[in-house]
Amino acid sequence: MPGEEIASGLFLTEAVVDWLSPPPLIDTTFARWDEAVGTARLLHFDTETTGLAGGTGTRAFMMGAAHWEQNGRFRIRQLTITTMAAETAMLQTFAGWLHDDTILVSYNGKSYDAPLLATRYRLARLPNPLTGLRHLDLLHPVRRHWKGVWENCRLATAERQLLGVVRDDDLPGSEAPAAWLTFLRGGPATNLRRVAHHNVQDLRSLAGVLLRVSRLGARPPAAE
Repeated sequence: MPGEEIASGLFLTEAVVDWLSPPPLIDTTFARWDEAVGTARLLHFDTETTGLAGGTGTRAFMMGAAHWEQNGRFRIRQLTITTMAAETAMLQTFAGWLHDDTILVSYNGKSYDAPLLATRYRLARLPNPLTGLRHLDLLHPVRRHWKGVWENCRLATAERQLLGVVRDDDLPGSEAPAAWLTFLRGGPATNLRRVAHHNVQDLRSLAGVLLRVSRLGARPPAAE
């Protein structure tokens, strides 16, 4: 496993990279919010999970988060568990990355990632740190602007159309659970590393799509 083992069965990987040039304030008219928000408050997050159905049997085995630092560089952190028992430590560590004024940024996170994490925090008998935080879910403004224009509004489509990102040798999200379970059963970490690369690109694309849609305002193209 790459990264540092910060608790038994919990690994942290971290990188600081140059990624785009964000303004100090993000116009949130696209999300139908009334005020601009400080870029430093944004935390882009994405989970890799054991399945897409949700429910109490689904857990996150990898949690990625990224934010722009004051110097404009993009800090990416990932937590990966290699034992079931490490989940509580992962949830506690992620909670430590959040503050009362954090604004979450996700893609379909309001419907999937946030409810899943709420369940995991509840089962772990931990307070849910996402409760009360504002949340920019980019799927909804992307749908308002491009539903019926693009073939679909998945993140892979949005990043290709808006950022020119075409993923090479990307592991499909549907194969992520098998990659993790294979590693837990003593198999190679090859595909688990590919899951991590996929997660990093998701975080980078979240930030890029956010900057792109923040320039659009609230109205879809047909109304402009």
